[in-house]
Amino acid sequence: MNIAVAQTSLAAPGAAAPRPQVRIVIVGHVDHGKSTLVGRLLHETGSLPEGKLEMLQAVSARRGMPFEWSFLLDALQTERDQGITIDTTQIRFRTPSRDVVLIDAPGHAEFLRNMITGAAQADGAVLIIDAKEGVRDQTRRHGYLLHLLGVKQVAVVVNKMDRVGYDEARFKEISDEISAHLAGLGVTPTAIIPVSARDGDGVAARTAHIGWYDGPTVVEAIDTLTPARPLDELALRLPVQLITKFDDRRIVAGRVESGAIGAGDEIVIMPAGKIAKVKSVEGWPHTPLATRQGAGRSVGIRLDRELFLERGDVIAHVKAAPRDTSRLRARIFWLHDAPLKPGASVVVRLGTMESRAAIVAIDKAVDPGELESVAAAEIGRNHVGEIDIALARPVAADAYADNPRTGRLVLELNGRIAGGGLVLSVDAGQRAIPVDIVPVDSALRPDERAARHGHGGAVVWLTGLPGSGKSTIARALERRLFARGGAPLLLDGDTLRAGLNGDLGFAPKDRAENIRRLAEVATHLARNGHIAIVAAVSPARDDRARARRIADGLFHEIHVATPAQVCEQRDPKGHYAKARAGALPGFTGIANDYQPPERAELTIDTAARTVTDAADDVIRHLADASVLHSEPADLAANI
Repeated sequence: MNIAVAQTSLAAPGAAAPRPQVRIVIVGHVDHGKSTLVGRLLHETGSLPEGKLEMLQAVSARRGMPFEWSFLLDALQTERDQGITIDTTQIRFRTPSRDVVLIDAPGHAEFLRNMITGAAQADGAVLIIDAKEGVRDQTRRHGYLLHLLGVKQVAVVVNKMDRVGYDEARFKEISDEISAHLAGLGVTPTAIIPVSARDGDGVAARTAHIGWYDGPTVVEAIDTLTPARPLDELALRLPVQLITKFDDRRIVAGRVESGAIGAGDEIVIMPAGKIAKVKSVEGWPHTPLATRQGAGRSVGIRLDRELFLERGDVIAHVKAAPRDTSRLRARIFWLHDAPLKPGASVVVRLGTMESRAAIVAIDKAVDPGELESVAAAEIGRNHVGEIDIALARPVAADAYADNPRTGRLVLELNGRIAGGGLVLSVDAGQRAIPVDIVPVDSALRPDERAARHGHGGAVVWLTGLPGSGKSTIARALERRLFARGGAPLLLDGDTLRAGLNGDLGFAPKDRAENIRRLAEVATHLARNGHIAIVAAVSPARDDRARARRIADGLFHEIHVATPAQVCEQRDPKGHYAKARAGALPGFTGIANDYQPPERAELTIDTAARTVTDAADDVIRHLADASVLHSEPADLAANI
């Protein structure tokens, strides 16, 4: 719901200098008086359309009900019926030195998604607190969300001071509590203001009721907020939305999110790094456009050469390009009913780009209402945390601190928006390389190998009890992929222990190192276009999680979940019998020390599936995950 409010200037007539615009979100617990404060602000700044106030007062009188300032915003019947704000309303008005876009965000817990949408657009915030009720969990949660979304300028309004008799001690108590909470988030309030929005105290004037207060009014506090750096001054970011043809012209279309673009500019298409010059900038109804086009303009561009682009690519100037990365660290707010856990598969949206991704690690999980870290290292509904994300393909990205327009992301789970937040850094979690070591890249590009083999690189990690069928499936899968022209390579745990890992024993530290080496070798192969098929018991979740971090988005965990009694009945290598006889004291399977995956990409029980069926399951998974670029004509013929 967008309310266009008539703007009455309070500035001196004839002022020619452009006025700064600030976007402010107003948030707070339900019933703490946000709508009342907004109505008062419109009245006090002379921003209401002529006759609007009198009309609403007359309507209230006819209905036999007292007039409320909040009626000014009650444009939706659902709000009148339920008494809660469910949408994000944008109201424009003017103060003596600012053009203000005020975003009234919902305070009810069920509508936090809408609140995030509103706050994500804001330069600053007004956080409102009921003087009688004080700081509530929802107040703390809103404060944390402002921090999460990068809003550093926060003015706090302690409303309904009339309900506590304008008591200075009560105001100081709330002021101290909310100051400590915000300070813990790295935010210093620009002002904390005692207000009675209903009666007008502290909104635009310091009245006798708050004579003990000598700080700014709400209007004065808004006037001190600093507008964001103009988007035109940031580096060029033009996410590609579509590529189309008009007549003989090939047009790359998108919206300029920041910076500006014009004919003759040398640009780079990320993440591929392809360079071209802008031949012309197209518009409608007049084209080509002679002037440079800045942030907020939707344009089409023609390049001086034919290049392959796709939706989600980002166009930038050569000397100020975004990073290309397959790894991000983000601070997110999680909205899904099921908690977010390491290993979860999600879809990440960055601008017009979307990519499958895996959650590699979770850190600093917090309930914003309690500000207590969650030891379980998962992010529950309406909770916040920092995550490392491994993307299935490289993307172009900026940290939010460098460019807020391209530094926000959304997470989708099962076709539903499940969370969102800020990109803190790119290449998150990448291991540091000593300065005297210079890795040498392959002479062949991944896309060249993919064109030859019909698939991308992957680490297919089969884990399960001894005798579960890992090696048997791995060999069948290797044969299947090879028959279709692929480049698979089997890395069997026992085989590598006979050579590369022959110096390792079976203590927990040695087992962890065994898995690390397996993961390093497999990842090197996968990054060079192979499908590395690892068959290893790998009993510890932490060791497998480390392998996932090493392989990033290339990692596919296959749990061969054959029951223990079936594995022991098979006992293909005689290990169970030796373990029962005491000859193998550290043997996994007897001591119940195998930790099954909590969220594997695929689970197979070979007690119920044939080897052929199991290999088919893995093939289908790799096809669904876009590792395989084309399906074999006849799976049965490739056995």
